[in-house]
Amino acid sequence: MAPEQTASALTAERVLEAALATMRAARYCFLITVDSSGQPQARLVFAYGVGHDPGMTLRIATNPTTRKVHEITRDDRATVAYGDAAGEGYVTLIGQAHLVRGLAERRRWWDEDLRPFFPHGPEGDNFLLIEFRPRRVEVMSFAHKVANEPDSWAPAVLEWAGGRWVLRERVRRG
Repeated sequence: MAPEQTASALTAERVLEAALATMRAARYCFLITVDSSGQPQARLVFAYGVGHDPGMTLRIATNPTTRKVHEITRDDRATVAYGDAAGEGYVTLIGQAHLVRGLAERRRWWDEDLRPFFPHGPEGDNFLLIEFRPRRVEVMSFAHKVANEPDSWAPAVLEWAGGRWVLRERVRRG
Protein backbone atom coordinates (compact mmCIF):
# COMPACT_ATOMS: atom_id res chain seq x y z
CA MET A 1 0.00 0.00 0.00
CA ALA A 2 1.43 3.39 -0.97
CA PRO A 3 1.86 6.00 1.80
CA GLU A 4 -0.85 8.19 0.30
CA GLN A 5 -3.32 5.29 0.36
CA THR A 6 -2.47 4.43 3.96
CA ALA A 7 -3.08 7.99 5.14
CA SER A 8 -6.30 8.47 3.17
CA ALA A 9 -7.72 5.09 4.20
CA LEU A 10 -7.30 5.82 7.91
CA THR A 11 -10.77 6.07 9.44
CA ALA A 12 -12.09 6.09 12.98
CA GLU A 13 -13.58 2.65 12.38
CA ARG A 14 -10.25 1.23 11.20
CA VAL A 15 -8.38 2.72 14.17
CA LEU A 16 -11.03 1.39 16.55
CA GLU A 17 -10.80 -2.11 15.03
CA ALA A 18 -7.01 -2.08 15.44
CA ALA A 19 -7.36 -0.89 19.03
CA LEU A 20 -9.88 -3.59 19.94
CA ALA A 21 -7.83 -6.33 18.24
CA THR A 22 -4.74 -5.26 20.17
CA MET A 23 -6.63 -5.04 23.46
CA ARG A 24 -8.25 -8.46 23.01
CA ALA A 25 -4.93 -10.09 22.13
CA ALA A 26 -3.22 -8.76 25.26
CA ARG A 27 -4.05 -10.68 28.42
CA TYR A 28 -3.13 -7.81 30.73
CA CYS A 29 -2.77 -4.04 30.61
CA PHE A 30 -1.40 -1.31 32.83
CA LEU A 31 -3.73 0.89 34.87
CA ILE A 32 -2.06 4.21 35.61
CA THR A 33 -3.45 6.45 38.33
CA VAL A 34 -2.15 9.61 40.00
CA ASP A 35 -0.91 9.49 43.61
CA SER A 36 -1.27 12.29 46.18
CA SER A 37 2.04 13.86 45.10
CA GLY A 38 0.94 13.98 41.44
CA GLN A 39 3.22 11.08 40.45
CA PRO A 40 1.72 8.56 37.99
CA GLN A 41 1.54 5.03 39.41
CA ALA A 42 1.30 2.01 37.10
CA ARG A 43 0.24 -1.53 37.89
CA LEU A 44 -0.48 -4.59 35.78
CA VAL A 45 -4.18 -5.52 35.81
CA PHE A 46 -6.73 -7.59 33.93
CA ALA A 47 -9.44 -5.40 32.38
CA TYR A 48 -12.58 -6.97 31.03
CA GLY A 49 -15.48 -5.76 28.95
CA VAL A 50 -13.31 -4.97 25.91
CA GLY A 51 -15.64 -3.99 23.08
CA HIS A 52 -18.77 -4.46 25.21
CA ASP A 53 -20.02 -0.97 24.46
CA PRO A 54 -19.25 1.66 21.82
CA GLY A 55 -17.51 3.90 24.38
CA MET A 56 -14.97 1.13 25.18
CA THR A 57 -15.72 1.14 28.92
CA LEU A 58 -13.48 -1.29 30.82
CA ARG A 59 -13.89 -2.90 34.21
CA ILE A 60 -11.14 -3.92 36.60
CA ALA A 61 -11.72 -6.08 39.68
CA THR A 62 -9.80 -5.07 42.78
CA ASN A 63 -9.73 -5.05 46.54
CA PRO A 64 -11.13 -1.85 48.08
CA THR A 65 -8.02 -1.41 50.25
CA THR A 66 -5.56 -1.06 47.36
CA ARG A 67 -3.57 2.07 46.56
CA LYS A 68 -5.30 2.41 43.19
CA VAL A 69 -8.69 2.68 44.92
CA HIS A 70 -7.41 5.41 47.23
CA GLU A 71 -5.85 7.23 44.26
CA ILE A 72 -9.03 7.04 42.16
CA THR A 73 -11.06 8.30 45.12
CA ARG A 74 -8.82 11.37 45.27
CA ASP A 75 -8.28 11.90 41.52
CA ASP A 76 -10.35 10.09 38.88
CA ARG A 77 -7.91 10.72 36.01
CA ALA A 78 -6.49 7.45 34.73
CA THR A 79 -4.78 5.82 31.77
CA VAL A 80 -4.91 2.23 30.59
CA ALA A 81 -2.13 0.98 28.32
CA TYR A 82 -1.88 -2.21 26.27
CA GLY A 83 1.23 -3.45 24.52
CA ASP A 84 1.22 -5.54 21.36
CA ALA A 85 4.50 -7.43 21.45
CA ALA A 86 3.64 -9.61 18.45
CA GLY A 87 2.48 -6.74 16.26
CA GLU A 88 4.85 -4.07 17.56
CA GLY A 89 2.33 -1.53 18.65
CA TYR A 90 0.29 -0.22 21.54
CA VAL A 91 -3.05 1.20 22.61
CA THR A 92 -3.30 3.91 25.23
CA LEU A 93 -6.69 4.92 26.63
CA ILE A 94 -6.96 8.18 28.57
CA GLY A 95 -10.02 8.98 30.66
CA GLN A 96 -11.66 8.72 34.05
CA ALA A 97 -12.06 5.86 36.49
CA HIS A 98 -14.75 5.53 39.08
CA LEU A 99 -15.52 2.96 41.74
CA VAL A 100 -18.55 0.71 41.40
CA ARG A 101 -19.75 -0.19 44.89
CA GLY A 102 -23.37 -1.14 44.13
CA LEU A 103 -24.10 -4.83 44.52
CA ALA A 104 -26.31 -5.03 41.41
CA GLU A 105 -23.49 -3.73 39.18
CA ARG A 106 -20.89 -5.89 40.92
CA ARG A 107 -23.10 -8.93 40.25
CA ARG A 108 -23.72 -7.86 36.66
CA TRP A 109 -19.99 -7.69 35.91
CA TRP A 110 -18.90 -10.66 38.02
CA ASP A 111 -16.77 -13.25 36.23
CA GLU A 112 -16.30 -16.67 37.82
CA ASP A 113 -12.63 -16.59 36.74
CA LEU A 114 -12.21 -14.03 39.53
CA ARG A 115 -13.25 -16.52 42.25
CA PRO A 116 -9.66 -17.52 43.24
CA PHE A 117 -8.94 -13.86 44.03
CA PHE A 118 -12.35 -13.01 45.49
CA PRO A 119 -13.63 -16.23 47.11
CA HIS A 120 -16.82 -14.59 48.42
CA GLY A 121 -17.79 -13.47 44.91
CA PRO A 122 -19.41 -10.15 44.05
CA GLU A 123 -21.05 -9.99 47.49
CA GLY A 124 -17.70 -10.13 49.29
CA ASP A 125 -16.28 -7.16 51.17
CA ASN A 126 -12.96 -7.57 49.37
CA PHE A 127 -14.44 -7.16 45.86
CA LEU A 128 -14.78 -3.81 44.15
CA LEU A 129 -15.02 -2.81 40.51
CA ILE A 130 -13.20 0.03 38.86
CA GLU A 131 -15.05 1.30 35.79
CA PHE A 132 -12.80 3.09 33.34
CA ARG A 133 -14.27 5.30 30.60
CA PRO A 134 -11.81 6.48 27.98
CA ARG A 135 -12.23 9.80 26.24
CA ARG A 136 -9.11 9.57 24.10
CA VAL A 137 -7.51 6.53 22.47
CA GLU A 138 -4.04 6.50 20.92
CA VAL A 139 -3.19 3.62 18.60
CA MET A 140 0.07 2.62 16.96
CA SER A 141 -0.11 -0.70 15.18
CA PHE A 142 2.31 -1.84 12.55
CA ALA A 143 0.38 -5.12 12.22
CA HIS A 144 -2.83 -3.23 11.35
CA LYS A 145 -1.05 -0.44 9.46
CA VAL A 146 -2.43 2.20 11.80
CA ALA A 147 -0.47 5.36 12.59
CA ASN A 148 -1.11 9.07 12.30
CA GLU A 149 0.97 9.34 9.15
CA PRO A 150 3.02 6.80 7.25
CA ASP A 151 6.50 6.46 8.76
CA SER A 152 5.73 9.09 11.43
CA TRP A 153 5.96 7.01 14.62
CA ALA A 154 3.02 9.09 15.87
CA PRO A 155 -0.16 7.30 16.97
CA ALA A 156 -3.55 7.66 15.37
CA VAL A 157 -5.83 9.37 17.90
CA LEU A 158 -9.54 8.93 18.52
CA GLU A 159 -11.55 11.25 20.74
CA TRP A 160 -15.01 10.57 22.16
CA ALA A 161 -17.35 13.29 20.92
CA GLY A 162 -21.09 13.33 20.44
CA GLY A 163 -21.49 9.69 21.45
CA ARG A 164 -18.95 8.34 18.96
CA TRP A 165 -15.24 8.04 18.30
CA VAL A 166 -13.83 10.74 16.03
CA LEU A 167 -10.43 10.57 14.35
CA ARG A 168 -8.21 13.57 15.05
CA GLU A 169 -6.65 14.88 11.87
CA ARG A 170 -3.06 15.40 12.97
CA VAL A 171 -1.07 14.57 16.06
CA ARG A 172 2.26 16.12 16.84
CA ARG A 173 5.20 13.88 17.46
CA GLY A 174 6.48 13.49 20.96
